[in-house]
Amino acid sequence: MSADAVIIDGYVDEPACLGVPPYISPYIRTIAGVLESYSITPRYLTIDQIRADPGILTSVSHGLAVMVAGVTVPGRYLGGTPASLTEIQQIGSRLRGMDRLVAGPIGFGYSPGGGEKATRQAISGFDHLLTGSPAEALDAYLSGGKTHGAHSYARSDPWAVAGSGIIRQHPSFPHIMCEMESARGCARSMTGGCSFCTEPFYGPPRYRSIGGIAAEVSALHGAGARHFRIGRQPDLLSYGAGHGEFPQPRPDLIGELFREVRAAAPDLRTLHIDNINPGTLARHEEAGRLALQEIVRYHTPGDVAALGMETADPVVIQRNNLKAGPGEVMRAVTIINEAGGERSDGIPGLLPGLNFITGLAGETKATFRKNEQFLARVLASGLLVRRVNIRQLMPFEGTLAYTDNALGRHAPQFRAFKENVRKNFDLPMLRQVFPVGTILRDIIIEEEGPLSFGRQMGSYPILAGIPLHLVKRTILDAVVVDHGMRSITALPVPVNVNSLPLPALKWIPGLNATTAAKIAGARPLAGPGAFRSIAGTTPIDHLLAFTSPSAQ
Repeated sequence: MSADAVIIDGYVDEPACLGVPPYISPYIRTIAGVLESYSITPRYLTIDQIRADPGILTSVSHGLAVMVAGVTVPGRYLGGTPASLTEIQQIGSRLRGMDRLVAGPIGFGYSPGGGEKATRQAISGFDHLLTGSPAEALDAYLSGGKTHGAHSYARSDPWAVAGSGIIRQHPSFPHIMCEMESARGCARSMTGGCSFCTEPFYGPPRYRSIGGIAAEVSALHGAGARHFRIGRQPDLLSYGAGHGEFPQPRPDLIGELFREVRAAAPDLRTLHIDNINPGTLARHEEAGRLALQEIVRYHTPGDVAALGMETADPVVIQRNNLKAGPGEVMRAVTIINEAGGERSDGIPGLLPGLNFITGLAGETKATFRKNEQFLARVLASGLLVRRVNIRQLMPFEGTLAYTDNALGRHAPQFRAFKENVRKNFDLPMLRQVFPVGTILRDIIIEEEGPLSFGRQMGSYPILAGIPLHLVKRTILDAVVVDHGMRSITALPVPVNVNSLPLPALKWIPGLNATTAAKIAGARPLAGPGAFRSIAGTTPIDHLLAFTSPSAQ
């Protein structure tokens, strides 16, 4: 076989507008490690690179091509949109002359988005579909022509280390998130798990060793990675806790895991988490609280614990074998606030996030009212929630929800619910989580224009709109000056009154268009006194600067 190879990344497993900034998945890194074990050094391309320059594929016209594709979680995307089925097939057709393999969640089925079933179908343009675990399937193919692989951490951990250098080829490197898999499988698989979830397909939990995780973190750190998320598991609190539907958390193991990750990457910039099962936390409050305290001890602030609530309707919960009722979710929200709500450098350390899914079996018009009532209760409690994610069901073949669901039955109620949450929950909650005057450090610009958009690295970082034309990948600190339903408006700090363009100047809190125009006409201002004589005081007085443009 030719020594030439390309890995094409068409996979995103989180809604990137709500989830992590640009990242490179464990699938890619372990596949690269398999190729390295065969003395094949792969080239890496993202689907966005190919969209921007389709001709780039002409430079990889022979050898081996492995495309990782598919979506397991529907959503809207910023900073990386997964490949569509048409794109997957077009890319395969353009790679004639190569050994063409496609792998990843595409093996579960494909759907263009939420609200539709993911159906299994032939993928034209490719020679083989690698099924099972992608890295093991690729190894089976390279060693004997088979296209299925059973997962084993004993085999994949060395590949994860060997493939760590592939991150340097990501177009956003070094500003990429490295998600670290900590477990595979579901503790509730013996009872079928949640009706919509594919995790029970992997069977009971298999926990990756702390040594295996730390070795990969060390290799990634050596390759230049500084941003990590302990994810790819249904419930981080259950790490190493054994079996049973809701195993009791092991704070000692969770503390050891995070301590070893810190030791393996001593100058990391981000260490965040992914999913936490609210049912586990509600059933094991003390052990869960201690485990959260261990996470807060070692992580970095701005972290989010994603809670799969799905619905507040008891009928839907029972019909779909869901993890927790609204009372248990409320208890989990409370405990996470108590353990992680303290602010560091102005932002909360660890907050809950809530996931809702519509279209589940048993859903009625009343379901949406119950969801709204639950969120109103959270808002009235004074507890903080980082974000609410509302998804439409995308059921996969083999799950109970594939044949038993309420898809398409309540479209008007879904739209009204989403709008209600954005206006009546998200907006007031954002004002509490990120009050005016909050400084967000190291925002990375992802979309440039008259209004540039950027985010911090992390789990579910807030989207910041900055009313200046900033070049993509600019890194800056900014202060929150206003709030939208899903984003904030921010100005670079220090806020230089004498150099801000008029459209940006009027975003200083307390200013209107008339006052901003008066300040612009009086510039350069000598200092705070001159500013206050025109505009009065502002909540960000201490962040104002008055450097003359000619002195910059």
